[in-house]
Amino acid sequence: MNRREFVRNFALAGAAVSLPRWLTAAAPATATAIEKPNIVLILADDLGLDGLSCTGGNRCQTPNIDALAATGTRFEYCYATPLCGPSRSQLLTGRYPFRTGMTGNDTGDVMKPANEIMLPRVLKPAGYVTGQVGKWQQLPLQPSDWGFDEYLRFQGSGKYWATQDASYIVNGQHTPLGDKYMPDVMHDFAADFITRHKDRPFFLYYAMSEVHGPILHTPDSKEGDPARRKNFSETLYVDNLKYMDKLVGKLVAHIDKLGIREKTLIIFVADNGTAPQAAPSGLVDGKKLDGHKKTMLEGGSRVPMIVNWKGTTPAGKVCHDLTDLSDFMPTLAEIASAELPKKVTIDGQSFAPQIKGEQGTPREWVYVELNGRRYVRDPNWKLTGTGVLSDMSNAPFAEKVIPADTNEGAAVLARKDLQGILDRLIPAKLRVPSTKPSDDTVGE
Repeated sequence: MNRREFVRNFALAGAAVSLPRWLTAAAPATATAIEKPNIVLILADDLGLDGLSCTGGNRCQTPNIDALAATGTRFEYCYATPLCGPSRSQLLTGRYPFRTGMTGNDTGDVMKPANEIMLPRVLKPAGYVTGQVGKWQQLPLQPSDWGFDEYLRFQGSGKYWATQDASYIVNGQHTPLGDKYMPDVMHDFAADFITRHKDRPFFLYYAMSEVHGPILHTPDSKEGDPARRKNFSETLYVDNLKYMDKLVGKLVAHIDKLGIREKTLIIFVADNGTAPQAAPSGLVDGKKLDGHKKTMLEGGSRVPMIVNWKGTTPAGKVCHDLTDLSDFMPTLAEIASAELPKKVTIDGQSFAPQIKGEQGTPREWVYVELNGRRYVRDPNWKLTGTGVLSDMSNAPFAEKVIPADTNEGAAVLARKDLQGILDRLIPAKLRVPSTKPSDDTVGE
């Protein structure tokens, strides 16, 4: 063996050693067999940064979700649309609202399988069985119309306990809720789906009901004044946060029990910030969060995000790269060795390298849109569609609006760069700002 052959063989051996245990195969060096991971994508509803203790929230401890962060990687700067429907569309298609037409909760009927492709249709050709469980309220048609092999569709927010019309749909069949608690029914479906498909790669999209209003008692809520069980109180809101955390813990424990944790990628993320009608403004690291659901402020669109892939994702790391919900389509396609749709503009950028602890190619900016209002944000600055520039050095607690006539060098350069991004991204006919009202929107 000459020196060149020795160096080559040593490098190949080192590369194999660096792989997680379950990715390596007992095969000759000339052949590589890589098992595709299972993917569990958990989407919390109306959960802002103030809702989890691992993101600095003050409401209560969330030990199970905190454990995912402690043994995985927390992404500090993840951005969603500040409203349920457009966020879910962006998450599942990898496309911004102005492309899909789903710019608000009342525009879902413009999306059709003939012109939009969701994640299950990308993952299925790569060998994945696909399941959906939970909220599908603003998205059109049924999950099966978009490629999900199995689904449990939760009929609507607030129908968590038995009423005359409380029901859910399993693979097209309506089922009365009866005396069950809807989040428990959803968990049971998710756990059963994972059990039945544990021996092949699966993708589970788990759209939780917590902590969307109306805020009702959970099975763990303590007995008390009957009025307290029907109306919001901070205590009941905390009950719901704790129950959400409990369900996440149960699902992770189930994956552990099946012995598939090391080959299961778990992602926890939220669809938008905290809903003000459900809970008063919370604190993050002892300071009041600026903005909430439906607003174009930081607290409306910056959401918790945790990635946990045991043996692959660095434990206890905090990633400061920018991400937004359009990134999930290309990221999961790369993880699954799946092909992205052709002749379709995908706005997302893969963060698969960051999941593995590598540097990757971080985003330089994120884009947020709701009902025709929009902004683009880089790590330091934010520019709205109406030209309002803000210094984001104190976000998510405050956004310092920069006067339009300022001649300070950094601000001038930031305005030019961000305006150039908006001009390249948004078709000219869509650049006229919407007149539709939005809560607490700076400069809009």
